[in-house]
Amino acid sequence: MTRLFALMIAFFTSSALFAQDLVVYSGRSEALVAPLFAQFEKETGIKLDVRYNSTASIATQFLTEQKNSPADVIFLQESGYLTVLSEANLLQNIKSELRDQVEENLQDSQGYWLGSSARVRVLAYNTDKVKPEELPKDLSELTAPKWKGQIGWAPSNASMQGHVSALRVLWGEDPTFKWLEGVKANQAVSYQKNGQITNAVGQGELLLGWSNHYYTHQLKKQNPKLAVANYHFPESGKAGNILIISGVGINKHTKNLTDAEKLVNFLVGPYAQNYFANESFEYPTRKGVAANAAVTPLNKIPFATVTQQQLADIEPTVTMLRKLGLL
Repeated sequence: MTRLFALMIAFFTSSALFAQDLVVYSGRSEALVAPLFAQFEKETGIKLDVRYNSTASIATQFLTEQKNSPADVIFLQESGYLTVLSEANLLQNIKSELRDQVEENLQDSQGYWLGSSARVRVLAYNTDKVKPEELPKDLSELTAPKWKGQIGWAPSNASMQGHVSALRVLWGEDPTFKWLEGVKANQAVSYQKNGQITNAVGQGELLLGWSNHYYTHQLKKQNPKLAVANYHFPESGKAGNILIISGVGINKHTKNLTDAEKLVNFLVGPYAQNYFANESFEYPTRKGVAANAAVTPLNKIPFATVTQQQLADIEPTVTMLRKLGLL
C-alpha cells in the first residue's frame, strides 16, 4: 500500500511538472487584450502563453505549422482568416453551448469560430468644419475636388486593406483601382494607424478620415471637446458601410480542449463582452449585452453585403496598393 501511494504521488507530481500553459495566438494587440487574459488567469488558475502578432502573420504561421502547431486557441482581429483556417481543416467545431451565447450573424455558420467583438468602418469628420448634410453620400465621392488634401487613410493598416478587399468584391477590380488612384490624386494623407487619422480630424488637421468607429469614442472619452464624429453612409448596401468581426477558434489538434473551451467561453462571456463594449467601444457579440450608448446600434446601419472571408482576401489588395505606390 505504501509503495502504491508513493507511485501515485510520483505520477501526479510528474504530471504537474509537465503541465503546459494554454497557448494563444493573438492577432489582437497586447495593449487591448492583456487585461482580459490576466482576468481569465485570475478567475480560472489556468496559465496562458500568449503569442502576439498580426492576424495575417498568425494565419500564415498556423497554416504552415498544421497539426504540429503549439497553439490551442486562435484569436484574430479579422475573423475571415479563421474561415480560411477552418477550410484548411485546422479548427475544432465549437460546441453548441458556446455557440448559443453569440448572435447568429456574428459567428461562423458552420460553427468553427465565434465573433468576440465587431467594428464598423466609418468616415470620421470634423464637426466644427463640416456639416452632416455636406458629407458624401457614397464612398466613391472621396475623389471630389472639395476633399482635396483633406482626407486621411491608412493603406498599411489591416482594416483599410480589408475594406479595399470588400470594394474589389462590390465594385470590381478595375473600378477599385481607379478609385484608389483618384483618392491618391486627391492628395489623401497617409497614416500608420486609424487612431492617428481620427485624432487629426478632431484637431482640425483634416476634414475627413477613413477609419474604424471606436477610435472616435475612445478619443472623445479622453477629450470630450474633440471636434470629431462618425458618419455612416445613409443608403442601403453602400460600400462604405462594412462590418469587421474579430473572432476566436480552437485548434482542431489541441491536446487541451477543456481549457481552450474555457477561454472561448470567457471571451464571449459577460465580463469580456462588457469590456469590449465599454472600454474599447467595440460591438459586443454576446446575446443580451448591449453596445455602449454612445455607439450607433448595428441595426441602424445599412451594411453592404460582403462576407468576412472576402475581407481576408488581402494578397491581391496589397498588390494593388503597392502598384499605386501606397505601400
